[in-house]
Amino acid sequence: MEPALQINFLAILVCIVANFVIGFVWYGPLFGASWMREVGLDPEQKPSSAHMIKAMAMMGVGAFLTAYVLNHSTEVWRPSVWGHEGDLPTYMYGVFATMFTWVGFYLPQHFSSVAWEMRSWRLFFINAGNTFVSLAVMGQILSNWR
Repeated sequence: MEPALQINFLAILVCIVANFVIGFVWYGPLFGASWMREVGLDPEQKPSSAHMIKAMAMMGVGAFLTAYVLNHSTEVWRPSVWGHEGDLPTYMYGVFATMFTWVGFYLPQHFSSVAWEMRSWRLFFINAGNTFVSLAVMGQILSNWR
């Protein structure tokens, strides 16, 4: 039996915007100064407009790919998608997709940056925290807005 997945491109677009807002707040007022110190950036040196446009475009593509795949992940957890009864409260599918995606795919990459790139644990927690919050918000948008 093939699952009857619902892909909501408007919800995916909202996830992309949410990812930008979370990133702006996370790497700005919340942890911006610490993050810049940890990666060795000079706070006085501003990146060029061309660099910012390229970086934001790449972030947008990454956010789209994450939201698109996370949309699938939130859907496959639902028994009704597979033709069965017994769905849980909607928010739970966002929780499942977030936790399994973060623990299985993102967290190991963050560990690798500490192990192989000699990044600090402070940077690990800043980046892993951002990833978790972004995935959690996206997961809730996607699981609740079908």
